[in-house]
Amino acid sequence: MIARLWHGTTRLDRADAYAAFLGDRAMPDYRGTPGNLGAQVLRRDEGEVAHFVTVSYWEDENAIRAFAGDDLLKAKYYPEDEGFLLEFEPQVVHYEVRSAG
Repeated sequence: MIARLWHGTTRLDRADAYAAFLGDRAMPDYRGTPGNLGAQVLRRDEGEVAHFVTVSYWEDENAIRAFAGDDLLKAKYYPEDEGFLLEFEPQVVHYEVRSAG
């Protein structure tokens, strides 16, 4: 199993709306991809900025390709992200899951 982590930031005054967008648009996209084993959104507020991390779990690299394309480490963005994100990090991080509880 592969864990895929993405990080993004928004202004704190846009954070609740972005969290709703992730729940309504991004999470169904993740979870609707064959080979996705689950996904979560994490949020941490820091001053006037909110940090978001998505953690998604995948059967294998082929499942990630079906979601994000052939460049496995390239971050996937939605058109709506333009109205929320402070910057667009170009890559995600992958980890091999060694244990789960």
